[in-house]
Amino acid sequence: MKSWKQISLLSLCVVILLASTPGKPAWRMKADYVEACSCHLFCPCYFNKHAEHPHCEFNMAVKVREGYSGNTNLAGAKYWLTGDLGDEWGTNKKGDWVVVSFDPSTNKEQREALAPMILKTYGLEWKELKVQEAPIQVDRAGDIVTATLGGGQMATMKLKREAGADGKGDVLKNVKYVGAQNNDGFEMYRSLEHSANVQGHKFSYSDRNAFLISIDTHEGEAAGGMSSK
Repeated sequence: MKSWKQISLLSLCVVILLASTPGKPAWRMKADYVEACSCHLFCPCYFNKHAEHPHCEFNMAVKVREGYSGNTNLAGAKYWLTGDLGDEWGTNKKGDWVVVSFDPSTNKEQREALAPMILKTYGLEWKELKVQEAPIQVDRAGDIVTATLGGGQMATMKLKREAGADGKGDVLKNVKYVGAQNNDGFEMYRSLEHSANVQGHKFSYSDRNAFLISIDTHEGEAAGGMSSK
């Protein structure tokens, strides 16, 4: 009788433990970003509710290192965001416009899974949102990173790493990246060229803010916007 009581108690403990163990998030991804915008280094959007100008025009080239959404494997998927945060992203959670470009290698299932994940990570309502397909290429040679959309006809970023005091590069730590729960730090770069001509929108800058960053984002409570002030 004593042994049966012990087994029953053990079973009850297992049931309680399983009930209290958090379930696996419905989606999660770790992704590497190459990013540039129209603000000067470093983008004030991460510490304020307004950009340097009434606009913040940006390019982001993204490759998913690992991730899933349900049964869909997201590893290797590539997408590019071009847009303008506008002047209401920090006050009314509204962005002016964004174009989401998927690389041809990113399959239909990955695109359908990534779309809500992208929107959730940034947490903005866009006044204009368009989706298209175009080749994405990112190359790194020493201190220079080059990224092109549509062979450079739609968008281009050419960035140079900031050397830092020790010559090994500047990295900004302990600053959140929009709605992502975690990141490895902002590797500081400066744009030599940052331009776009896509879906009726055109801009061109140089000597502006840029960085490389790896993020970890998943279903659940996000880290918030760029600035929590």
